[in-house]
Amino acid sequence: MKINLVDKNKKLKSGLEIIILNDLEKAKDKKALKSLNFEPKDEACTLLVESERIYVGCEGSDYDSIAIAIATAIKKFSSTTFKSAKVYIEDTTLLKAVVEGALLGNYKFENYKSNAKKSKKQELNIIVDEVSSKLEKVLEDSTTICKAVNKVRTMVNTAPADFYPEVMAEIANNIALENELECSIFDEKYLEKNSMNAMLSVGRASVHESKLIHLAYKPKNASKKIVLVGKGLTYDSGGLSLKPADYMTTMKSDKSGGCAVLGILYAVAKLKLPIEVHGIVGAVENMIGGNAYKPDDILTAKNGTTIEVKNTDAEGRLVLADCLCYAQDEIKDIDYIFDFATLTGACVVGVGEYTTGIMGNNDILKRNAVLSALRAGEYATTLDFNRFLRKTIKSEVADISNIANTRYGGAITAGIFLDNFIYEENKDKWIHFDIAGPAYVEKAWGYNPFGASGAGVRMTLEFLKSL
Repeated sequence: MKINLVDKNKKLKSGLEIIILNDLEKAKDKKALKSLNFEPKDEACTLLVESERIYVGCEGSDYDSIAIAIATAIKKFSSTTFKSAKVYIEDTTLLKAVVEGALLGNYKFENYKSNAKKSKKQELNIIVDEVSSKLEKVLEDSTTICKAVNKVRTMVNTAPADFYPEVMAEIANNIALENELECSIFDEKYLEKNSMNAMLSVGRASVHESKLIHLAYKPKNASKKIVLVGKGLTYDSGGLSLKPADYMTTMKSDKSGGCAVLGILYAVAKLKLPIEVHGIVGAVENMIGGNAYKPDDILTAKNGTTIEVKNTDAEGRLVLADCLCYAQDEIKDIDYIFDFATLTGACVVGVGEYTTGIMGNNDILKRNAVLSALRAGEYATTLDFNRFLRKTIKSEVADISNIANTRYGGAITAGIFLDNFIYEENKDKWIHFDIAGPAYVEKAWGYNPFGASGAGVRMTLEFLKSL
């Protein structure tokens, strides 16, 4: 969908008018709306064909309320044969929400539909009192952000037979070529040579070779240096600790963290942010076979830490452990390290399907990350480490275990596990984002469709822009 910014004095051809409504008494078609029993509540929407108006309810004026309202209206608009629609916004601070609600709400994934309809050429005209370069910049940046989010959604939604480590590496390389990024792809020989045995072991039983991906955006005179690390489990069967069948059907989404990192690098380059950003992705497939790693195995990570494997389905933290060590060994003078992973079902149990759990050692940094998430339209909350949960991942036969000896606090103990691979000088620079809840949901919500949401992209870009 094309979006145009239009001065209110400019005459437009006829098309649908979208009206965001919070008070029925203010409606031009009040009588018709009352006869339809329309109430101006969130996600309430109706099309009045004769007056060529879409009315959509909205109970708030915050980013999320406006974005959800526009997304709801756009879905109704896209179901019609109208070529264009217009919406007037008096408060231009809402422009970002309108643009992103429209573009994110209009996303569809129909790559595997044999009778998929061709996308219509429709456009949305956003009418403002006066078009300015500042507003045009908001439109341009928001469009770029939405492209990045939708790219991530498509990557995550793609079936595992079509998206495995080599494919992920190829996509990363294409992003690098398009945006003049540095790109390095390392194979299993490199992992073995550099003692990255935790990541190497997870992918051992797969027919697809594991890949370590390193993208780098290096503008001149960069003010900060950020490292983003993503869990790229292109499919997770659980390994020998096999998942139940109904828990396995969505495991193509276990690459969401790695895909988010690729999407963020794409957007950072397009936005030309004055920040050096590195993206590290561990692209791995966790399968079963005669050479699969096993419960009771002792693995040695890149930093020399020995890990007792108690459950092969706690594999993402093993991949991240080596990737975090690689990042700190290869990249110096880091300002922040963020890792993204669909790491634990425990996080979903604790904070719900729509919220990211944020962990780390620096309270101020964690709160700033939550604030960036809320400003960007994502939900997030902090989960705090404590000394008692640290004891639960101790091992009698190795340095640590890959799961805790208690079923409680599983998201936090997974974060604490990762903390063992953050070097002392970087402890206060690191945040772990558990996106297991919002990354992939089997029902539409707000401006997110069934499936992948692109979680992590908008909140991280908001944080980076704030720097």
